[in-house]
Amino acid sequence: MNETSTHDPIPVQISVGRTMLEGDLATPEGARGVVLFAHGSGSSRHSSRNRFVAESLQAGGFATLLFDLLTEVEEYEERFTRHLRFDIELLTGRLIAATDWIEHRPETRGLKVGYFGASTGAAAALGAAAERLEVAAVVSRGGRPDLTPEPALVAVRAPTLLIVGGDDDTVIPLNRRAMAKLTAPTSLEIVPGATHLFEEPGTLEQVAKLAREWFERYL
Repeated sequence: MNETSTHDPIPVQISVGRTMLEGDLATPEGARGVVLFAHGSGSSRHSSRNRFVAESLQAGGFATLLFDLLTEVEEYEERFTRHLRFDIELLTGRLIAATDWIEHRPETRGLKVGYFGASTGAAAALGAAAERLEVAAVVSRGGRPDLTPEPALVAVRAPTLLIVGGDDDTVIPLNRRAMAKLTAPTSLEIVPGATHLFEEPGTLEQVAKLAREWFERYL
């Protein structure tokens, strides 16, 4: 497949009630779908790992939205209190608001929507997919889908790919447990030799390849 020419990401702001979230939107020529990234706890739209995956998706013809689920003030407070990183209801609501926003953008209007969630962001992605049935696909990287409330897991209709590191001994069983509750088409891919952050050589490339193939199939 030919690589698609990509516009440089542009800074955007997403209004959620009185809260303003910062993001970066990249839209390739003739985009075939749009993927929203929900980062994990302690991370942001500047995550090098998510940006690596986003660039792979952009090259494959997908628009991407990387945005902060928390404001700068919330992120600062979170360093000391850690009171928001596991607030899945809050994170889910903000991802849904970003989905509403992206569906009304002229560059992405009418495109199929997918979610890429990492760590606790994966729980938010599944929670949002349960409420927004137009979401066409979900990919989780080192995710915590077990934190998604069970009624939401059962309600997800989007085909879901769970990617876990082979050496991430804590998270593998949590993903298997969540997978047993998901009724949507679901696949679990274990990347050999990878730990939770996929920092080992070549492992993040495998994540990007798996994610791109999943979105190519369903978006």
